Amino acid sequence: MFNIFKKTSPLQKLYQKHEQLLKDAHQLSKTNRSLSDQKHAEAEEILNNIKAAEGK
Repeated sequence: MFNIFKKTSPLQKLYQKHEQLLKDAHQLSKTNRSLSDQKHAEAEEILNNIKAAEGK
């Protein structure tokens, strides 16, 4: 209810960015496949960053 006052952790920000990139890639896959592949590659890089951060 009071999520306004909670700060998101850097890890949560990475998860949100990853999710948004995957959504964008899915939307772009219908019109521009190469741009969709770029977004997907960015999402994979962020996923690797998430895994590295969780491993610490």
